Amino acid sequence: MAEPRDGGGMCPQQPGSWVSVCADDKTSHNGTPNAPASDGKNGKGKTPAPDPCSGIPWHRMDPQPPGGSALWEGHEPGDGAVYWRFCRAGRALAVAAGGSGLGWEYFWSATEPAAAAVDPEVLAQQAVDKMLLKGPDIDINPRPGGRGLVGMPVWMAADPSPTTWGPNTASASAGAVTVTATAKVVLVVWSMGDGTSVTCHGPGSVYKPSYGLRKSPTCGHVYAEPSSTQSGGRYRVTATATWDIDWQVVGGGESGDLTEVRTSAVALTIAQSQAVNS
Repeated sequence: MAEPRDGGGMCPQQPGSWVSVCADDKTSHNGTPNAPASDGKNGKGKTPAPDPCSGIPWHRMDPQPPGGSALWEGHEPGDGAVYWRFCRAGRALAVAAGGSGLGWEYFWSATEPAAAAVDPEVLAQQAVDKMLLKGPDIDINPRPGGRGLVGMPVWMAADPSPTTWGPNTASASAGAVTVTATAKVVLVVWSMGDGTSVTCHGPGSVYKPSYGLRKSPTCGHVYAEPSSTQSGGRYRVTATATWDIDWQVVGGGESGDLTEVRTSAVALTIAQSQAVNS
């Protein structure tokens, strides 16, 4: 990724002690958290918020900003250097950056900043972001757009793929540290729209016409009321998948796990079965 130029990039103001700067920001940045703020009562400092960009390395701007740029923070070209980094730190920065989750950071330093300590869990989350995990790929009978009947079995299934069920593996690196993460769905909670939910620990079974009126052996439901009682005349069925993610520093060392949740939804029409008089 090419480094930003003077005046370019986004301009988020982060909470706590770390401040993202713009071309007109004259706050000093020395690569370490600013001094804690006074609480105004006893002169003791408050604990600064943690740096949400921990583990993201700094880069020396090339070329350096021209003389007079606010990025020099009052210094002259050749007196130290201006450094930058691009941070995508998830929720903490997303709030600060107006929901974007992206931001350029700059600071001037008389000496080259020390290499940032790498947080393996941050790298694990970056690896997860690369996976583009989704909610379940719903395969349900009766089909959305079709019509089922009260008292008849509904079959719920999730068609497996790397992004909708797993396993899905990706890696992320910073400096000499590489983390590999593997994600897979461990359960799906189906909210059927009638106030009931069904928890399935596998992808479920796909219905075939030859099964007739049999109930699903793995993941099913039976409606007791027609969907005409619902707004819009259909039941909204949501499938919420829980992804279990194991990560490991390549070469041995630290490991851990993360959890992600993804949801998909469909709408079903369930009609009241009609009695046939003979």
